[in-house]
Amino acid sequence: MPFTIDSARGIFPETLSADAVPATIARFNQLKAEDQLALIWFAYLEMGKTITIAAPGAASMQFAEGTLKEIENMTFPEQTQVMCDLANRADTPICRTYATWSANIKLGFWYRLGQLMEQGIVAPIPEGYQLSANASAVLQAIRNLDAGQQITVLRNTVVDMGFDANKLGSYQKVSEPVVPPKEQSQRTQVTIEGVTNPTILNYMNNLNANDFETLIELFTPDGALQPPFQRPIVGKDAILRFFQEDCQNLKLLPERGVSEPAEGGYTQVKITGKVQTPWFGAGVGMNMAWRFLLNPENKIFFVAIDLLASPQELLNLAR
Repeated sequence: MPFTIDSARGIFPETLSADAVPATIARFNQLKAEDQLALIWFAYLEMGKTITIAAPGAASMQFAEGTLKEIENMTFPEQTQVMCDLANRADTPICRTYATWSANIKLGFWYRLGQLMEQGIVAPIPEGYQLSANASAVLQAIRNLDAGQQITVLRNTVVDMGFDANKLGSYQKVSEPVVPPKEQSQRTQVTIEGVTNPTILNYMNNLNANDFETLIELFTPDGALQPPFQRPIVGKDAILRFFQEDCQNLKLLPERGVSEPAEGGYTQVKITGKVQTPWFGAGVGMNMAWRFLLNPENKIFFVAIDLLASPQELLNLAR
């Protein structure tokens, strides 16, 4: 076989991903817990002027309501301690519960906490609080990112909080119900300048329709998907879980692409475009690239999803 997962990751090596995002997250993680919490608060207040954060749906929030009610009944010092525990990834019952939630439930939890802080029900950031010099520098780094990169940083900072799920042993992941696929009459078909490969078009169309069961059949049994800034997810079962937990109600807007032959009868395809998420709506499109490697039977052996470094990278289709 001419490709392994590791060698497939090297296709289209000139693609410039937004390395500032993991670098900013790493700087955030070095802050003390109090500064992390204050920075999230200030960043969301600032983002609210230009980016509308959508309210979480009831399906997401039903799993967090018990924990939120528990926090509401605490004193302000106890509430502050819970939030610090989450930032410190402490081993507490709430941190363990948080670790089992999907990303959308975690985002909804912090959205509701922010509302409760504004209402004075949960301990707010003290009036006149000043960020430390280090936290101010990280906030400025977030300001310097484009909108899609900003929401990626803020999403990942809260998703990574709570107890380390890898230390839980066996546990049940708590996710929202999988939404049913859109009816055929409600589906729209993408067009991609320079690419007409049916596997690529079906990937985009099925993902936009939440038709994950059909989508996964486009992959080889040993295929892999590499989300932005993560290791590849290998195997159809694991990829399907990722689609169901992390990709519901996305809107993929591919624009242009290039397709070229690769070794051993494989085909490599690069697509650039935008992705809109249900959390931030149509106002924010993240600049993305998809790097596909298709086997001789036109099945997906590997796809990498890259958050691009700049809008200019949308035009960079060089090998």
